[in-house]
Parts: sequence; structure tokens; C-alpha cells
Amino acid sequence: MYRIEVGGSSWRCDGVKRRSFVQIGVAGLASFSLPQILRAKQVSAASGIPNRDTSTILIWLDGGPSHLDTYDMKPEAAAEYRGIWKPISTNVTGIEVTELFPRQAKLADKFSIVRSIHHDNGDHFAGGHYMLTGRGGVNGGQQAPKFPSIGSIATKFTGPRSPGFPPYVSVPFASSIGLRPGYFGGHFLGSLHDPYQPGGDPNADNFSVKKFSPPTDITIDQLGDRHALRRLIDGYRRDVEQSGAYEEMDEYKREAHEMVSSGAVSKAFQIGDEDAKLRERYGRNGWGQSTLLARRLVEAGSTFVTVHYGGWDHHWDLEGSYNDILPRVDTAVSALIEDLSQRGLLDKVLVLVMGEFGRTPRMNNGHNGKGTPGRDHWGRALSCLVAGGGTQGGRVVGATNPRGEHPVEQPLRPSDLHATIYQVLGLDPQLRFLDQNNRPVAAIDDGHVIEELF
Repeated sequence: MYRIEVGGSSWRCDGVKRRSFVQIGVAGLASFSLPQILRAKQVSAASGIPNRDTSTILIWLDGGPSHLDTYDMKPEAAAEYRGIWKPISTNVTGIEVTELFPRQAKLADKFSIVRSIHHDNGDHFAGGHYMLTGRGGVNGGQQAPKFPSIGSIATKFTGPRSPGFPPYVSVPFASSIGLRPGYFGGHFLGSLHDPYQPGGDPNADNFSVKKFSPPTDITIDQLGDRHALRRLIDGYRRDVEQSGAYEEMDEYKREAHEMVSSGAVSKAFQIGDEDAKLRERYGRNGWGQSTLLARRLVEAGSTFVTVHYGGWDHHWDLEGSYNDILPRVDTAVSALIEDLSQRGLLDKVLVLVMGEFGRTPRMNNGHNGKGTPGRDHWGRALSCLVAGGGTQGGRVVGATNPRGEHPVEQPLRPSDLHATIYQVLGLDPQLRFLDQNNRPVAAIDDGHVIEELF
């Protein structure tokens, strides 16, 4: 716990009395015991897990994208299976993507495609919960989360990558099948481990973020006078620097102090500082600019950033919808990979593109006459783009059968993807922590690192 001595008296945000200290509850910046975060990093290293200065950007296609019309096309299948669009070759021999992804096709050497993930559930809520937490237990009738998200767990143990930054951010908001923060949240870890959600439209000329405020489960009464608290922090920093006490802190507490006293967070959200040409490369729309903002955040020091691309439940009118939205995905994802590569950051930032499930291999007739043909829910197979973070590009992991119905090579579960994320972030995939009943619980349920990506 980060502590500041306050004139011999003491209080704590959760009301538990201990030694004289104040817990800094600033908008999730100190969302975990910061000295313990830093010690946890060395514990992982001692266990053989390298201490990595890596981050993750998860682009979430909320509603479930069709694997057969994006990254796992089946041109030899019957017309009702192969769909509307043709595959195109990429710059890696043997890898094809949809013709609506021409920019990504030029970058296939920088990303890989996992084609054999499945959880076998076609319910939006069950699928989202599986993909974001690695666990089942929910459905359309019981939508409440049962487990913390991968982002919440990971940042609980890593903290931010630079002092003073929120470790976990969702741009512009966290939403899983309409639930906010839904399956992106911290659940029994507490709202301190929910992602920070700036809201708004990063593409708007007047985009700005709301001021950081205490988490919802900490009241103003518990925090006391926040203005006085801010003055206290400022005075504390001056006192320790002048007295030399700063040098007497151990390395963990010194870095913890920097995490809560840095003033650079708001600058990372000033997307208007970016060059206009770069903003155009990402696409001047909400998805493109949210993706650019995600890059700014991981570059500045956030550890796990999610980007929300909504509107993927295409039971009908698939052709018109995909002709509109797939080019936007292509523009934003390719710009992100290129930008990270050009900045020398791609090896440090893991990029994932996925949704809660795939879509039915066989196209429907327009869902009972509601429109032109579409595809329904399908949890037996989905694809995920993976780039950066030390993974290798130009690879395809796993395969589905000739009609895209189910994996026939290396079937993988969401927990395998989660284990891979943990390893990239320098965490032991087998880590355990206490649940709300103080019982040890595994962060992932029987998952293994996808070694073929490395």
C-alpha cells in the first residue's frame, strides 16, 4: 500500500485502520498496492519469467465478426459457405485475407492469424465472457460477470509501464454486448481494476477527457477533502525531495511515489497533437482515431488498452455492412501495425483483433426475410489477428475444416490466448490470486501459451 504519513493521525480509503497513512485513490492510477506491484515483477523474474516492458492493445469487434469473410476464407467451398468476397494474396506466400483488407495484405509478414480458437457457445454473453475472462457461466438470461477480465487481472500484477499512468484504459469506453464495463471489468477485484473510460469521440475536433476522479466504490467522505489531499501530495513531494528521505525509500516505494505524482497523463490523451497526415492514415472516424489514441496511451505508459469497434451482429445485410466497415478496420489496423513498427514499438506492444465468436459458415436467407443474406452466431470457430509483443509475423496457427465449421488442426481455447498474453506481459500464466472469499484462484483455466506464435 502506498502510504503518506499525516501528522500522526491516520485513515484509509476503505476505512481499515492501520499505521498512519493515506491511500492515494486517483482515478485508477494507484489501483493496486503499488510497491507490491513492483515486487511482483521481481517475483515473476525469479520464477524464470523475464521482466518485460510490454503492453497490449485489444481491438474488440463487439458482436462477432465472420471468420469466413475476413481471415479464414474458404474459396473452394460451395457458394453459400464461401460468401460474397474473394480472398487476395498477402506479402507472405500461402496466406490470404479478404479482398476488403488490401492494406493488411501488404503487412502479413508483421502479423499472424490464429484460425482455430473455439468455445462452442453461440450466445453473445457467453462468448464475450469466454473471450474476455476465459470462463463460462453466463448467458443471455444470466448476464452478470462471473470473473475478472484479462485486462483487470494483468494490470493488477503489472501496474502501468510508466509512472503516473492508468494501467488499464478502454477507448472510448468498455462495452461487451452492451454491458459497460461488462466483461472488461474487474468484477470481484473491485472497480479499482475496471478500465478507465475517457468517453467521447476521439475523432471530434473538441475531444477531451473527463477529469480523473476516485473509483465509484470510494466515496468523497472516505477520501475527505480532495483539494486538501492534492495539496498534501504536492507538499509531500517537496518535503521528501528536500529532506533526502526520497533516497532512503526503497526502489519500489520511490517508483510508487512517481506513479501517483506524475502530471503527464492528460497530455497522452491530446490526440490533436498528432500530425494530420498520420491521423488520416488511421482513418478520420471514431474507430481509426480511437486506435491512434490507444497507440498514444501504450507509448506513454499504459499497459492494457482496449478499443471498441461496435456493430458486428450481422444476421442480415452482411454485404452492405461489410463493404462499409471492413475497409475501416483495414485502415485502422494496418496503420497501427505500421505506426508501431516505424516507432520501434511493435516488439513491445501486442496487438489483438477479435470478437466474441465467429459466424455461421452457411449464410442464411436474410433471417426470415428481414434483409439480404447474413450469418448467425457461431462459437465453434473464430479467428484472431496477433501482431507484435515478441510474436512472429507471417504465420497461420491452426486450421478449420474446408467449410470453416470447426478446428481440424490445433484447436485452441480462449484460455490459451490469455496464457499467451500473460507471457508477453512478463507474467507467469499459472499465477494465482485470492477471490472475494479469500480463496486462491487461477488466473486462467487450463490454458497454455501458443508457442507457434513465437
